[in-house]
Amino acid sequence: MSDYPEIIHHGGRRGVTGSCHELRLTPEAGLLIDCGLFQGDDDRALRHNQSPVTNHQSRLSIDFPVGHLKALVVTHVHLDHVGRIPYLLAAGFTGPILCSEPSARLLPLVIEDALKVGVTRDWWLIEAALRRLKNQLVALPYGRWQQVEAGQDVGLKIKLQRAGHILGSAYVEVDVNIEDSAPNPLPITNYALRAVFSGDLGAPHAPLLPAPRAPYRADVVVLESTYGDRHHEGRRERRQRLQAVIEGALADRGVILVPAFSIGRTQELLYELEEILHRNRSRFAARGLPWEELEVIVDSPLASRFTEVYRELRPFWDAEARRRLRAGRHPLSFEQLTTVDSHADHQNAVRYLQKTARPCVVIAASGMCSGGRIVNYLKALLGDARTDILLVGYQAAGTPGRAIQQYGPRGGWVELDGRRHAIRARVHTLAGYSAHADQANLVNFIRRMRVRPKEVRLVHGEPEAKAALVEQLRGLVEKVG
Repeated sequence: MSDYPEIIHHGGRRGVTGSCHELRLTPEAGLLIDCGLFQGDDDRALRHNQSPVTNHQSRLSIDFPVGHLKALVVTHVHLDHVGRIPYLLAAGFTGPILCSEPSARLLPLVIEDALKVGVTRDWWLIEAALRRLKNQLVALPYGRWQQVEAGQDVGLKIKLQRAGHILGSAYVEVDVNIEDSAPNPLPITNYALRAVFSGDLGAPHAPLLPAPRAPYRADVVVLESTYGDRHHEGRRERRQRLQAVIEGALADRGVILVPAFSIGRTQELLYELEEILHRNRSRFAARGLPWEELEVIVDSPLASRFTEVYRELRPFWDAEARRRLRAGRHPLSFEQLTTVDSHADHQNAVRYLQKTARPCVVIAASGMCSGGRIVNYLKALLGDARTDILLVGYQAAGTPGRAIQQYGPRGGWVELDGRRHAIRARVHTLAGYSAHADQANLVNFIRRMRVRPKEVRLVHGEPEAKAALVEQLRGLVEKVG
């Protein structure tokens, strides 16, 4: 038992995607935290190291044993944290899938879409996978300890705390007690480990969500580091910048394209856009275009479904958002919002905007431009100098979004669906709208713990971000890396 508990990383340790971490309690018992897809350069690195026979499965395969896993804990429902769950089930995992109450509502929608887009259109197979997923789902309230059966002599309990990243996101506190089963007059219980797995932490004052609070104590923290080398703007400054970018982009009567993940970023953008529209309803967004006439288009059936669930989960919104509702405002369903659902309507919208360049804001997935309906808009409008691309989220290395971000300002090109497309559109990055905590937020997550950990393991970040965060955390903890 001397080598346990230990933390094993099955993904997310060396890159920004594929998060999957195991707390091995004993040789016969383990707890899995997340099981996500590899994307961008993380996926390519995996495929490079595999044989041609298996490399097409690299981002999906479960290359670790699952028979000893007692439970899976889901921190939130983005694909880089949950995308491999169907393959985990297929590999034989039968334990409970523990998550927050909002995540339990959202996860089946995410998995259903992922299966339809990337695996099969056979509805019988999709239904079978969803039934099994729902049978194993266990929704937990925030802030309460939950016992997890982990076998004889092992006490295991977890607690979910709000992470502020997307609706339902959580960081996980894990408490492990290993009992000495040798014959003694009284049972001897030795505290073994208090571990914290951050999942993805959100920035304070994010739209709709309460800010995360640091845990009281931990022995070891597995901490995300996506923006470990950057600082975000404040809420007011980033909203002013968003408004300024929109006003500048509309001056030449072009289209503003916003790649955004269907869950989280889309709803937060709608919330902020409704506030801008509300504050400026008597002003002009551009010459001849009043703010109250500016159309905001969400072209994503999945985003529309998520937004509907977000509205149903109002009790989990923060106090500011609930005040807006009481004032009679509708931050996720305002009058100028149009949704595009069917594929035919999507194609018509792309052709219409390509022909007319009608000034409007289009929000479509995916957030890194690696698939989804945003790709068709980009192919149609990237070559139009009147178009503006507004990047509001992290763009992983190796994704089309990163290429647009890096080469767009230089008049470069990006490869979409196997073809090069010249970038004549203007490209803007608003990092302040990232759903991730920045360097200061991550450091404060550790600093504000009453009993700080001895070790912090950095995951979910590129090497430069990790290196910068290591320097900031030195002196706060004994071991970091």
